[in-house]
Amino acid sequence: MAKVTLNGVLLAESNNCEVVEGNYYFPPDALKTEYFSDSNTHTICSWKGQASYYNITVGDKTIKDAAWYYPQTKEKAKHIEGYVAFYKNKVQVES
Repeated sequence: MAKVTLNGVLLAESNNCEVVEGNYYFPPDALKTEYFSDSNTHTICSWKGQASYYNITVGDKTIKDAAWYYPQTKEKAKHIEGYVAFYKNKVQVES
């Protein structure tokens, strides 16, 4: 079971993660969505496509762009389309 926490608060948990480039990608239904808000940030990966980002808020602390996902991936990354990964230097990711 992989899980993501911030200051002891569970943000995501799943047995169905995909690991890509050392990052755990969580299925969308694994997220505790009350902690997530859309960011205006977008980046491009040459083989995955355009990434969108989430800010995470726990209590009065918001971490900008703490997680990312690919709403529409290129063909080679279809298995992570819509799945969410987290920056390990911003939250705690355990497997």
